[in-house]
Amino acid sequence: MAEDAPTPPARTPRDEDDDYAVSLPRLVVIRLSILVIEFVTRLGDLAVLALRPRLLGPYLGLWLREVLVSPYRLRRSFELIRLLQASGQRFNELMYGETPVHTALWLFRKAGLGPGGKLLDLGAGRGRTLLAARWLGAEATGIELLDFHVALAAKPLAKTGARLVAGDANCVVLPDATHVFLNWTALSPETRARLVTRLRACPPGTRVLTVTRPIQLESFVVLSRHHVLFTWGLEHVWLHEHQPHPDTKV
Repeated sequence: MAEDAPTPPARTPRDEDDDYAVSLPRLVVIRLSILVIEFVTRLGDLAVLALRPRLLGPYLGLWLREVLVSPYRLRRSFELIRLLQASGQRFNELMYGETPVHTALWLFRKAGLGPGGKLLDLGAGRGRTLLAARWLGAEATGIELLDFHVALAAKPLAKTGARLVAGDANCVVLPDATHVFLNWTALSPETRARLVTRLRACPPGTRVLTVTRPIQLESFVVLSRHHVLFTWGLEHVWLHEHQPHPDTKV
């Protein structure tokens, strides 16, 4: 029995920037909250990485690059617009946010990731989740749409045995991964629907973690839901296992 892919809702015409418009007082509160969260998440990362000294140097290298070239100040350019057109995404979908190493480590343990496992992070940013996978002894690969993130982060991550490569998550081959991490908080319904279509190619038993929203297909069985800390605040994460019907056609 074939399982239909989810149909994205029709897009309504509006100014994309209106989606994230906030008043000045609220913006001040948000900025202060982010500073507090940044302090807490960095402290947590350093605490867990102190147990794996070989990962600490690359992490500090990533942190230094983030200070020198902020990932939060993305500018529109002809190259970026062409990239968005090719991937079918909108500018606001590139809103940046990281998964702290200690958060990813806790989630991956819950998902059963360890030696012999293979993590694939779709939309990896600058790759903190990859460090968590390497902490657990698993292979780690991240796919990131924006070349400039990859150019800054790939070298430090390579020292840990992790790979961060430029590419479109909607075009990546998935069957090799045992675990997939997908932070689709800022993604549009259309982009999420395309990603779900790709995820259906995963072999049975693949475990998929999604941030903010679950995968709404019967073949992705929810094993658990967790409330954890990210660089923008607390968020829900769903852990699924791919259990397709034997007659399902991909």
